[in-house]
Amino acid sequence: MNFVSSWSGGKDSCYAMMQAVAQGFVPKVLLNMMNENGKISRSHGLPLSILKQQSQKMNLPLEAIPATWNDYEAKFVDILKNLKINYNLDAAVFGDIDLQAHKDWEDKVCQSASLKALLPLWQQDRIVLVNEMLENGISTMIVSCNPTMGEDYLGKILTKELAQELLEKDIDPCGENGEFHTLVLNCPLFSEAIELPNFTKITHNDYCFIVWEE
Repeated sequence: MNFVSSWSGGKDSCYAMMQAVAQGFVPKVLLNMMNENGKISRSHGLPLSILKQQSQKMNLPLEAIPATWNDYEAKFVDILKNLKINYNLDAAVFGDIDLQAHKDWEDKVCQSASLKALLPLWQQDRIVLVNEMLENGISTMIVSCNPTMGEDYLGKILTKELAQELLEKDIDPCGENGEFHTLVLNCPLFSEAIELPNFTKITHNDYCFIVWEE
């Protein structure tokens, strides 16, 4: 079965893709929904240049689709339909773990595009899942987080020790509820690690972000 990866650039979408490959599915294309100007990803605030680096390290095409929140779903369904035809797809792979509303939405948009929604990480234990990701060679960095964590966490590499520290602070070690987002620097899917531009840290609208230099 051929699939499109709903690729955020972070650890969960990466590990979901790795799991799908291990189960015998074949990745054909990456899909990321961008903000209106097409420069920054909606989910993780990553610049297109970094997403392109990741796709190049996997030797896979990247579809980066600009969208507003108002037309997000319609554009998502349209691009799924196009990708299904262009890449002979059977499924779409998502990295969600247990947010039922997300799964319901993914099932709905995939049904509209006549694709099967695959969620390889669904309802797995958080700390076990993070440890598995690290043991399976995913190197990932925190690129945004809530003020409870604060700017000091930005730029930190996720380790088992850091995941345990978050757990002890009652912070989901997967960041499933938006506590933080990550950027995959390297993994077994990549031919080599990506190169990061310089960055600064800011807090805006009660959220802490890395701002990447052009």
